[in-house]
Amino acid sequence: MISRRNIRVKVMQTLYSMDSAEKEKDMTGSNGLLKDKINETRDLYAYLILFITEIARYAEKDSHQKASKHLPSEKDLNINTKISGNELLWKTLENNSFSKVVKESKLNHLIDQDLVKKCYLKLISTDEYKEYIESLQRDSKSERKILQFILDELLLPDEDFIAHIEEHFINWDDDAEQIQIMVTNYFNKPRDHKFDVILSDEKWNFAKDLVKTVLEKEDLTMALIKPKLNNWDADRIAALDLIMLQMGICEFLFFETIPTKVTINEYIDLAKAYSTPQSGQFVNGLLDNIHKELMAGDKIHKIPFK
Repeated sequence: MISRRNIRVKVMQTLYSMDSAEKEKDMTGSNGLLKDKINETRDLYAYLILFITEIARYAEKDSHQKASKHLPSEKDLNINTKISGNELLWKTLENNSFSKVVKESKLNHLIDQDLVKKCYLKLISTDEYKEYIESLQRDSKSERKILQFILDELLLPDEDFIAHIEEHFINWDDDAEQIQIMVTNYFNKPRDHKFDVILSDEKWNFAKDLVKTVLEKEDLTMALIKPKLNNWDADRIAALDLIMLQMGICEFLFFETIPTKVTINEYIDLAKAYSTPQSGQFVNGLLDNIHKELMAGDKIHKIPFK
């Protein structure tokens, strides 16, 4: 499941896309855009796992190719293919929801076989791989460990692989950290995993409601923001800053289980990561001032989240 921070990024990007394209701010259109943003994360998640399985399965291809030589050596005839039968790998490939995402998003078409081969050859030269194939036994820990090793030590540090991912997934920079956590969590607990559901109903409702509230309460949020701008014209403020301020105010007023401190800290971090160098300080100052004004007017009412 993706995090609340990641959801806020998707909401911010949805609102920004609508603002930039000057699209009519209707909920049908915004929900469609939001769903597309979330599906980008889903597809990237599935693709990263698919690529790992392709590397592991390449052992069979390598064995077949070398055995098919005109004069194969004894070594050519004895390629160890243990990793191709990795139990976690086959649980993944036999998972209906995984197959559904791969098929619907045509992820197989993105696979670069030359890059797969390069990563496989790098894998079989490592001590970790040699230790893995030397054991005649299969256990869930070692099956999981070798796939995690491919991710952590071969793919993520590889500039060619990252370039390949960035070419096909524009959301890599936004989602990379989240995806790594999701893949690791899946390797640790693969049972009955649903790749096509990366949001709980509660988080999906939060995402939809946040978009809806920002759109519906624009007049209210702007009425709170404009007096705090001093000599700044609202039109001169970075569009993302304005969107994050509106999102923060909406969380203050209409999302009663989210502590105000959490809201302020989240949008300071997002402003630093996604907007101008001064945006973190700017968003912090305005949200803090607006928060104090709303508190003084007894307009913020929070309840504990259960």
